[in-house]
Amino acid sequence: MSLYRNFESQEQIDLEYDVEASVPDFMIYANLFVGESEKVRQEMNCMLDVRFGPSLDETLDIFPAADPDAPILVFVHGGYWRMLTSKEFSFVARAPVTRGYTVIVTNYSLCPKVSIDEITRQSRAALAWLRTTDLRFNGNRNRIFVSGHSAGGQQTAELLGTDWKGEYGLDADIIKGGISISGLFDLRPLRYSFVQPKLLLTHDTIERQSPLFHLPKKAPPLLVSVGGDESSEFSRQSSDYYAAWRGAGLSGEYFEQAAKNHFTAIEGFLDPDSALFKTMDRFMRYGD
Repeated sequence: MSLYRNFESQEQIDLEYDVEASVPDFMIYANLFVGESEKVRQEMNCMLDVRFGPSLDETLDIFPAADPDAPILVFVHGGYWRMLTSKEFSFVARAPVTRGYTVIVTNYSLCPKVSIDEITRQSRAALAWLRTTDLRFNGNRNRIFVSGHSAGGQQTAELLGTDWKGEYGLDADIIKGGISISGLFDLRPLRYSFVQPKLLLTHDTIERQSPLFHLPKKAPPLLVSVGGDESSEFSRQSSDYYAAWRGAGLSGEYFEQAAKNHFTAIEGFLDPDSALFKTMDRFMRYGD
């Protein structure tokens, strides 16, 4: 009997979803992200560990642009909801700030300390805080875009589907567009994978936190991107979600990054002339 689709064992599922094992030397990318993030914090103007919620984990790092009216790009990091922090992803500010965006990298509590439901609540709380805070920094609160990688791609989709008016009393269109890179939109296979002991996924959690199962009736444009050298399942997750998004009558764009794996799929944040950032920049300026 299949566990999920045509997968009959955890080993088969792990082969598709264990991203660290999918590359010859994961530490090359880990060291790159940490090293480049340290450089960004040293070289660029930043406001670190700004509290947006009551728990110690609910912080964000702000990398303001020079223009007081700069659009704001919020980035939610990956790590399968169970590892890493905002600090390993400061590097994503490099290209956007260079091109006139204020970048905000959010931090959140991790599984199994909290559930994915709580992580989503914290991501929404960060956006609500951003929209209403009196804290002064360059950036137009009426021009907010959200982005995320891997688990952060799932969070991006959840943010686009949030009822901001009904649940938070905010304008329904506080987000102008979303960018999901190598995202996870159907969590069912993860229940049978190596991450389940940390995620503790239940049927109800999977239903609530799989963006594929609750597409919004109305949402801002979404850019879905995935690396051409990622596993067939990561590629399918993105292509299936994009097809469902468009099938629901929602505006979107799909961008496969040739010869990029799960980690190099976000290297473009370091280079304003990269194919990824040029695509993002055009997408955000059109949506803006």
